[in-house]
Amino acid sequence: MRSRILATILVVSALGLVAAGGTAYLIGRQSILSGVDTRLTEQISDARILALEGDGSGARYTTTRDALEAIVARVLPDSHGSTLGILGGRPTFVPAVTEAFDLPSDPAFIDRVLAEVSDGSVRIGSAPTTFGELRYIAAPVAIDDERGVFVIAVDVQATLADFTDAFLIYAAVAGGALAIIGLVGFATVGRLLAPIRRLRIAAEEITATQRSTRIPVIGHDDVSELTGTVNDMLDRLDGAITGQRRLLDDVRHELKTPITIVRGHLELLDPSDPMDTRATRAIAIDELDRMSGLIDEIGALAESRMLVTRREPVMAAELTAEVLAKSRGIAGHPWRDGGAAITPVSVDRQKIVQAWLQLADNAAKYSPLGTAIFIGSTDLEGEVEFWVRDGGPGIPAGAEQQILERFGRADNTGVAGSGLGLSIVQSIVRAHGGRMVVASSVNGSRIGFALPIVRDRSRQQVMA
Repeated sequence: MRSRILATILVVSALGLVAAGGTAYLIGRQSILSGVDTRLTEQISDARILALEGDGSGARYTTTRDALEAIVARVLPDSHGSTLGILGGRPTFVPAVTEAFDLPSDPAFIDRVLAEVSDGSVRIGSAPTTFGELRYIAAPVAIDDERGVFVIAVDVQATLADFTDAFLIYAAVAGGALAIIGLVGFATVGRLLAPIRRLRIAAEEITATQRSTRIPVIGHDDVSELTGTVNDMLDRLDGAITGQRRLLDDVRHELKTPITIVRGHLELLDPSDPMDTRATRAIAIDELDRMSGLIDEIGALAESRMLVTRREPVMAAELTAEVLAKSRGIAGHPWRDGGAAITPVSVDRQKIVQAWLQLADNAAKYSPLGTAIFIGSTDLEGEVEFWVRDGGPGIPAGAEQQILERFGRADNTGVAGSGLGLSIVQSIVRAHGGRMVVASSVNGSRIGFALPIVRDRSRQQVMA
């Protein structure tokens, strides 16, 4: 990934530098060549004026020779140019100053110029010569019957030399800049991708037995946020695996007792004694029923962990009346109305009734027969509490949280049970965004759950 990103950066940078440099070179070159043409035109204009007006004393030239000689002597070439006067088809006049190149030494160029101006017109053009490419302008000079030609030529390569050298310097600087971009890009991309490499290494190190590896979060960019998200995901996975192992350990522990009981009675069974056989059979069936109930409750707990709630606004008083009416079907206790809140809540009605009846069933199990059990709901600040209060022995101090965990039971009850009921209730309550409320004393316990009051009365669907 680093190579691909770096290659893309370098290609885009190189294309940008080439495009900028190439455009600047072409525009600059054309500007210089246009300047050369302008200078050549100005020099020919000076030569024409000189031929028409004479030497400045008022007398005009009377022969082509005199005019051409004066033009070559007074219209001097630039530093990269040369001039030439051609008379009678032969190079005749050259300037007295040092020239960049010797035009008479290239007969092919002379013949080309003479052919172009044979019709009497001024010609400007470019020609390859033994001196290199020349940009030239040629103008016929004719005062008497003798014809002459004045030629001014400029060496294009020499004229562009300084500009070309500057562009070569630009190319060298651009190459250095590209190398620096590559080095900086390599380091920057490596730093940005470092969390991803650490993520890969951490993923390779994480196993079922080694799950504590986390990725250091450095910076506040998008990759750092991704790193934090992955760490949170690893925490959730670690918690899920830990919870599964605890559940398996608890299930193994809970199933071991009934299996041990059944095995022990079968080993001591006297097949010849019908009464012993019937008693052992009854014990085995009872323990198997208990295991079957335990498995059902484990399944219910798993389903509650993956609970999907379909909520709708319901009045707390309406729920309270419904649960109180259904609780009166649980024998052994008088059921009393503890009062009802008048606040609306947004709940999955079936699941909340299930959880509340579970609390009622627990209260019936752990309260002495004949004692009254109260069911009610209470308005709190921003919440409604749904509760059940019994007259049992209470929960031992420090065990309030333990009874909400899987297979958690108070040690002073003496009542058989799987210890999964309140854990299922807690899962349903959490799926609704609520919390468990436990209060206890020697005179009884008050166990319930608080749910937030309804904010949006529209139907909702929420994943637990």
